[in-house]
Amino acid sequence: MFLAQNLRFLRQKMEYSQAQAADKIGIPRTTLGDYERGHTEPDMALLIKIAKAYEVQIEALLTRKMDKLSWDEVSSKNVKILAMTIDQKEKGNIELVRTKAAAGYLDNFQDPEFVSELPRLHFPALQGFYRAFEIEGDSMLPMEPGSIVICKYVERLNEIKNDEPYIVVSQRDGVVYKRLQLNPAQQALICISDNIQYPVFQLNYEDVREVWEYHAHLAFTEPKTSFENWNEDRMGDIQKKVTELHKHYIGKSEGN
Repeated sequence: MFLAQNLRFLRQKMEYSQAQAADKIGIPRTTLGDYERGHTEPDMALLIKIAKAYEVQIEALLTRKMDKLSWDEVSSKNVKILAMTIDQKEKGNIELVRTKAAAGYLDNFQDPEFVSELPRLHFPALQGFYRAFEIEGDSMLPMEPGSIVICKYVERLNEIKNDEPYIVVSQRDGVVYKRLQLNPAQQALICISDNIQYPVFQLNYEDVREVWEYHAHLAFTEPKTSFENWNEDRMGDIQKKVTELHKHYIGKSEGN
């Protein structure tokens, strides 16, 4: 966490006194002083106010050394708005998007009222913006259908790490869980399934609405059983292909 260091850097960059910065944020000067020294940390509601006052991304404020970055990398301008809710302790909730709500989420993901009606999970140790998604289908086996994937919000596409798993929300494909690769030459994301039976496809950057990076998941089957079921299915597919090849070559030899 680089919050204290970044708060000092931003205030000095803006050439504010501590009193001026505190007034702009709307907090007492002594409170800002405690934040800058790292003695205490603001809650989620106040983090939002601080980021808005300085016009920077919250993720950058918390997790990146701003004095080592260009202003374009930390500025909140041209960054998509994330709808979220906070609990009674002013901590960010983790809203759960069930498969039956995926279509509605695509149309309303920036609507705070819609997001506030989603079911919520609570993981007090997580800092930042997280959301949970229920997985549908078998394209990412051995991750089983019905598993809940907990993900961290990605503010910029250039923050995507190649070959890591992400939830992608797009107008064309809805909510999908895939491994991603950046394709800057074609301004697209390459989407790859862990299940090789599913084809690779591309999504244009302009079609992407949200990206969430995998952090953890909740499975509802015993892991060994889950893997064995997946392994049996794969062995069945392999055996089927071997049988087809066998019939093909037997047929050719009999024809000769």
